[in-house]
Amino acid sequence: MPLAGARLVAFAATCDLDASHAFYGTVLGLAHVDATAFANVYDAGGSELRVTRVDRVAAAPYTVLGWSVADLGATADALRARGVAFHRFGGLEQDSDDAWTAPGGARIAWFGDPDGNTLSLTQPAPA
Repeated sequence: MPLAGARLVAFAATCDLDASHAFYGTVLGLAHVDATAFANVYDAGGSELRVTRVDRVAAAPYTVLGWSVADLGATADALRARGVAFHRFGGLEQDSDDAWTAPGGARIAWFGDPDGNTLSLTQPAPA
């Protein structure tokens, strides 16, 4: 496979680099590794996340970035303490952590960034 060993670079869009940096760098705690007039770059668990400036963010009706976490409840609580609000969706049964349990047992909770991008936390199903 031509990309099997290649390093992943993830992208998210923003209209405001300063506001997105306050969120990704401060609230989420990602290490800020570079800044230009066009993007802020973060280390997201060893992958590069480029939050790129655009004139208008096109709202996606799906998750654009997600993190796999060992303890969704503890991670969600820590993010709530930093001002993150989690989404609740009609038609999905979500628990007190705002998490939905997928048929395979993974727990997933969603939240948004300042530009309305949907982000998620996933706690894998127990082994």
